[in-house]
Formats: sequence, C-alpha cells, structure tokens
Amino acid sequence: MSTTTWFITGASKGFGLQFVEQLLAKGHNVAATSRSIADLEKAAGTHPNLLPLEVNLSSEQSVATAIQATIAKFGKLDNVVNNAGYGLFGGLEELSDAESRQNFEVNVFGTLNVIRQAMPHLREQKSGHIFNISSIGGFVGGFPGFGIYCATKFAVNGLTEALAVEAKPFNVNVTLVMPGYFRTSFLDSGSIAAPKNPIDAYASVRESQKLHDEQINGNQPGDPAKGVAEIIKVAEAPNPPLHLFLGTDAVGLATQKIADLSAEINAWKGVSTATDF
Repeated sequence: MSTTTWFITGASKGFGLQFVEQLLAKGHNVAATSRSIADLEKAAGTHPNLLPLEVNLSSEQSVATAIQATIAKFGKLDNVVNNAGYGLFGGLEELSDAESRQNFEVNVFGTLNVIRQAMPHLREQKSGHIFNISSIGGFVGGFPGFGIYCATKFAVNGLTEALAVEAKPFNVNVTLVMPGYFRTSFLDSGSIAAPKNPIDAYASVRESQKLHDEQINGNQPGDPAKGVAEIIKVAEAPNPPLHLFLGTDAVGLATQKIADLSAEINAWKGVSTATDF
C-alpha cells in the first residue's frame, strides 16, 4: 500500500492512539487531533510523519484549521477517522437537557463538522475513505442507562448511511464501524459522564451502572490493537463494507437484533400492511 494521509480525531487514547501507532509503523502520514495537545504529544510522542493538532470539534473553524494544516504539511488527505466521542450514562428522565445536548454536540455535530471540512478535498480529488466510529449501541438500543449515548450513535449510523450514497459519485468510500466492548478507557470516569441528578427509582439503571463499573470495565473481550488493525485492512480493501460490526459480541448482538426484528415484522405484518389506499 502506498503512503496515505490519515486524519484521526480523539487520538490521545483508545482506538485513536492505536491508529496513530499502527499507521506510523506502516509508514503513513498521520494528522492526529485531541482536545489537549499536551495529552496527545505525551501519548503519541514525536515522529516525522506525525502532525499533532489541538482541535475543538464543536468549533467548525477549529476543525477547518486542522484540515488545512494537514493538507499544508502532507499535500493531501486520503482517510478520515471520526473516532472522538464520549459515553454518557443515565436514564432518560435523569439526564438534563444540557447533559444530553452536549453528548450530541461532540458525538454527532463534531463528526458532521469534520465531514463538512473534509469532503470538499475528497470530492475534488475523487478519492478517499471516511470511517465513522459508532458503536453496537448505534444498532441495538436496549441498554438501560445508555439511551442518550445510543441515540447519538443511532444518529451517526443514519448520517453515515446517507453520506455513503452522497459520496459514492465522487469515488469516496464510507464505512460505519460498530464496535462492541473493547478494552479501552471508554468506561473510565474520564471518558464517560454520569447524571448530576440520579433518580433512585431507576433500579435497572443503577444495576447496569454497577455492572459496567465493577465487572465489564477492564474485562472487555475486544483487543483494541486487533480492532484497529482490522479497520486498517478495510481501508486497503478494493470493495470496503459500509457496515462493519467489530467484535464477537457486536456480531452476536446485531444478529439477535435482526432476528428479533424480522420476527416482529412478520408477527405484525397484517397491521403494518393494512394502511395503503
């Protein structure tokens, strides 16, 4: 594979940092972004092919400046990975409007800011690949306490499917990545927010929170190094997928959701189809 230029958001830890390390090892150019340039430089170090950038994804101007800096340094932009985001835990009634909107601001509108700034370059050169890192929670929403987070990821799934057909005439590939549980810092306090005003009545939410804190965190089945390696392989594939479930747990949950949905459609087909003129 020839040298390509990658733009990675949320690159100071987790999947993002794995992308930086693996791509540099393969000889590619990497523009890596983070909210904190200090955290990014501490985690990723220095490398001739690395451009560390401090970016506020909520600011379209900040994103535009970063994209321009990437092209100024490397001369092109080939692959974009919208990886930045954070988890939000809490029941729908518990979470305030401000808490909910902020999760959408980063997870959804931050992604859109990057897409709007990257697409003109990819469209003009008639090549490129955009990877939107969503979650199995963008396909299966039945997780108590993760309703708003899942809603942000359902939104990412929807806009990614639309982007795929909009970008196709310009020979730009789009892949929606839906990981299951991977052993990153995602469930740590610095990566997931909790409601400021929890409601004790929601026993299922508190049980889910306890389960994630005490049993799931640190025991996730997915290896982030292997997950990123597989995504990079997809970038090299001649016919990359639009939907990429990542992890055996993600595949299992998606398969069950499809089976349940199919059964429900068939069970209520008479009602569903009784509405035409």
